[in-house]
Amino acid sequence: MAADMLTAYYSKGCDSRELFSSLEIAKDENFEEHLNKYDTIFLNMQEFLSRSSNVKELLERVEGKVIRELKKQYPDVELYDENDLAETMQDIFAESECPFIVIIDEWDCIFREFKHDKAAQEIYLDFLRDLLKDKEYIYLAYMTGILPIKKYGTHSALNMFDEFSMIDPGPLAEYVGFTEKEVEALCQKYQMDINEKNWYDGYSFEEVESVYSPKSVVSCMRLGKLGNYWNQTETFEALQIYIDMNFEGLRDDVLRMIAGEAVPVNTGIFTNDMITFRIKDDVLTLLIHLGYLGYHYAEKTVFIPNNDIRLKFICAFLDIYVKASLKIQYRKEESI
Repeated sequence: MAADMLTAYYSKGCDSRELFSSLEIAKDENFEEHLNKYDTIFLNMQEFLSRSSNVKELLERVEGKVIRELKKQYPDVELYDENDLAETMQDIFAESECPFIVIIDEWDCIFREFKHDKAAQEIYLDFLRDLLKDKEYIYLAYMTGILPIKKYGTHSALNMFDEFSMIDPGPLAEYVGFTEKEVEALCQKYQMDINEKNWYDGYSFEEVESVYSPKSVVSCMRLGKLGNYWNQTETFEALQIYIDMNFEGLRDDVLRMIAGEAVPVNTGIFTNDMITFRIKDDVLTLLIHLGYLGYHYAEKTVFIPNNDIRLKFICAFLDIYVKASLKIQYRKEESI
């Protein structure tokens, strides 16, 4: 939604004045300056990935499709290399003097789908760096995803970005989900009981003390009843796997969080992928980014934010113990 909204606002390929005229942004003094003024490229990487068998094929598809669109818009521009997206954008900018805005949705799907293919991940990061970093034709690049930007050792391949995450959303905190004021208005409109807020409340940031899970709130209001609406960002089986790793007593910490406690965590050593787990802090940090856990920035502690997600952890534990019991029973029968 954020990516589509930004595309509608910046793209000179549409007239979205009416769409934004009744919103807060229309009161900003710079509203007219940027409205529909830029060549805007929107890429949903998950869609490209679903049509590709590997990263190389994905990138070829991205370049081919975008270059085709650019050639339609600028048929008279002489291109140095029609197969190179960065060169094509540079040539068009030199002619039009109109910079590009690049919006990439689900930018990190490569790291989730090709978890163990480091070479593919590096090829992808190199492509983005060559396309976006220090390029005069880029006015703004905006990327959405679950994971922070992957690091090479202690350095990032895309160090020109400001990152806002579930650990530190900064000025975007109030847009992570619904705020208390917004939920109160929704409850009044849809005749729901605000006193049941602990079902979906719980995310807390320095800038905003109370943020509600947006998908769960929307489902609750639409269907008119409380329920377990958590929209899993990872598969349910993955949550069980992470708990079952049991690094440094991880299971005990999860049980403490189920009981309502917060436990300390060090998020600074996380390598921003889904396979490098050395200590329990790596697992806990990933679960923060996936939305399964909340994070107190000041106290550097982690917790289960609400009842909706708490039920997921309880179910995960029950399934782990059931499977463990079945294994024990199977071994007993074998021994007999």
